[in-house]
Amino acid sequence: MSRFWQRAYRVQYRVLALTDPLVRGLWGRFGIGNIVDVTVPRRNGKGDRSRLLGLLRVGDRRYLGHPNGEVGWTRDLEAAGGGAYRWPRAGSSWFRATRLDEGPERDAVVRATTQHPFPGNLMYWLGRRHVRAVGVFFRLDQPS
Repeated sequence: MSRFWQRAYRVQYRVLALTDPLVRGLWGRFGIGNIVDVTVPRRNGKGDRSRLLGLLRVGDRRYLGHPNGEVGWTRDLEAAGGGAYRWPRAGSSWFRATRLDEGPERDAVVRATTQHPFPGNLMYWLGRRHVRAVGVFFRLDQPS
């Protein structure tokens, strides 16, 4: 793990949190790359957590993740086992989430982080060793 990248991602995600209302407005009106609105039940049972996240694709599979290890929404997602995502002006798609262990599938997802819109794609590319070491990623499957 890199202390530099750990801090850099914390700053990046704080800035995103502060600008969320503006970004959400733009996203809702125009869409932004691979960004979807993800809703996950909170572990404490007090409502849902909603985050704008980049939906990654590798082949015909879909993935979500965080470059800096576990955070609130990843812990909630793992505890709930799934959630929903939606594109702007579209209905929700429910999913089951499976946390990825180290291996070829996870490595392919880390490489796919270049799908994020700028500047996220650049941040993931520059910090790829850190992301590979500590990132948390989930495969999304349709509920049966």
